[in-house]
Amino acid sequence: MSAPHNRWLVLVAVMLAFTPIVIDMTILHIAVPSLTMALNASGTEILWIIDIYPLMMAGLLVPMGTLADRIGNRRMLLTGLVIFLVASVIAAFAPNPAVLIGARVVLALGASMVIPNVLAIIRQTFEDPKERGIALGFWGTIGAAGSALGPLVGGFLLEHFWWGSVFLINVPVMLVVWPLAFAVLPRTAPKGNGNWSIGQAVMLIAGLIATVYAVKSGFKPGASLTLTLVALALGLGLIGVFVRKQLASASPMLDMSLFNRPAIRVGVLMALIVTGALAGAELTIAQELQFVVGRSPLEAGLFMMPLVIASAIGGPIAGYATAFVGLRVVASLSLLVASGSLAGLGLSDFHNPGLGVIALMALLGLSLSIGLTASSIAIMSSAPVEKAGAAGSLEGTGYELGAGLGITFFGVLLAASYSSALQVPADLAGALAASATHSIGETMLAARDLGEAGAPLVEAARLAFIHAHSTVLLTAATLIGLMAIAVFIALRHYRDGEAVTAH
Repeated sequence: MSAPHNRWLVLVAVMLAFTPIVIDMTILHIAVPSLTMALNASGTEILWIIDIYPLMMAGLLVPMGTLADRIGNRRMLLTGLVIFLVASVIAAFAPNPAVLIGARVVLALGASMVIPNVLAIIRQTFEDPKERGIALGFWGTIGAAGSALGPLVGGFLLEHFWWGSVFLINVPVMLVVWPLAFAVLPRTAPKGNGNWSIGQAVMLIAGLIATVYAVKSGFKPGASLTLTLVALALGLGLIGVFVRKQLASASPMLDMSLFNRPAIRVGVLMALIVTGALAGAELTIAQELQFVVGRSPLEAGLFMMPLVIASAIGGPIAGYATAFVGLRVVASLSLLVASGSLAGLGLSDFHNPGLGVIALMALLGLSLSIGLTASSIAIMSSAPVEKAGAAGSLEGTGYELGAGLGITFFGVLLAASYSSALQVPADLAGALAASATHSIGETMLAARDLGEAGAPLVEAARLAFIHAHSTVLLTAATLIGLMAIAVFIALRHYRDGEAVTAH
C-alpha cells in the first residue's frame, strides 16, 4: 500500500478524534472536590468513578483492536465516537455516583473502539520510518498534553459551570470531529484474522476489576481478609486463564507472539509504569491544591500549565531525537529526568511554589511526553502492519491499565498515608463517623457538617495530606527511576529504524 497523499490530513483527523478521549482520562482529577461535595460521594465511590474508565478500557482495548483488524479501522473509530458522544450526555446529568459510574463504563466502551484505531491508522498511513516517528511524536504530544490539559479544562469549566460540564463539553467537540473523520479517513480492506470472542473479553475485564477491587477493599479499615483474598484469587485466576487461552489458540484475540519482540515488551511496560505514576501524581496534586492550599479548580488547573505546555512539545522532540540518538538513549534518559522531577515535587511546598516548582512541573511534562512517545515508537515500529490494530490495542492497554492501576495503587497509598497521619482533635473524635478519616474528601464533608466547630478538623486534614503527598510522589519517582534502568538494560540490542513489514 502506497502512502496516501493526504496522510498529514489523516493524522489531523485521528488526532482530533483522540483528543477528547485522552482529556477525559484526567479531567475528573480536578473535579474530585466538586464531585465529592455535589454527589456526597465517598472516597471509594470517587476512586471508582475515576478508575472504572481506564480499567474498562484496559479490558476492552485488546478485543476491540482485534475486531478492528477484522472489520476495518475506519468503521470502528467512527462507531466509537458516536458511543462516546451519547455516554458523555448521560454522564453530564448523572444524579448519583452509581449512574455516573455506569456512564463512565459506556464512555470506556466508545473510547476503546477509537484508541487502537488511531494508532493502527497512523501505522498504515505512514510507511517511511522517519515520517512514522514524527507522526507518532504528534500522537505522543496529544497523549501527554491531553492528559495534562484535562485538569486545566476541568478547572475552567468548574469555575463557570456545574460539574457535569466536564462531560458535556464532549458534545460540540464530537459534532466537529466526526464529520471530519468520516470525510478523510482512508477506506482500507481489513487484513487481520484474529479470533474475536466476547466471552474472553468479559473474562479479561472481570479479572482486572476483581483484582483492583481486592486491592481497593483490602486496605480499608475493617476489611474482610477472606473476601479480599477470594477477589484477588478470582481476578488473577481469570487473567491467567485468558492468557492461557491466547497461548493455546491458533488465531488468538491477543497475539502473544508480539511480546517476543523486546521493543514491544519494553514499550508496553513503559506505558504501564509511566501512566500509572503520572495518574497517581496528578490526582494527588489536584486534591492538594484545592483541599490544602485552597485554590479554585481553575487556579489548580493553571498551576499545571507548565506541565501542559512542556508536554505539547515533548512528542515531536521525541520523534526527532530518536532518529538522531536512538530509542534506547531517549527512552531511558527521559524516564530518569521524570523520576528526578517527581522526587523534587514530592519535597516541595505548594503553598509557596516559586520558580523551582514551575521548572519541575515543566521538566516532568517534557520528559514524560518524550518517554511515552518513545514507547509508542518502540511498539508500532516493531509491529507487522497487518497486526497494527492489535499492537495499537496493546499500547493502549498499557496506558489504560497503567492509569487504572496507578489510581488504585496510589489512591490506596494516599488514603493509607493520610489516615495514619491524620490527628483528629480530641474533642471531635467521638463525634466523627469512622469513614471521616478515610480520605481528605470525607474529612472535609464531616467538617462541613460540623460548621464552625469543624475548623480544627480542616487544619488537621491539611497537615495530614501534606505528609501523604510526599509519600505518593516519592514512590512514583522511585518506580520511574527503576523503569529507566530496566529500559536501558532491556534495549541494549535494539536497532533503530527497523520497521517490521511482515510477521
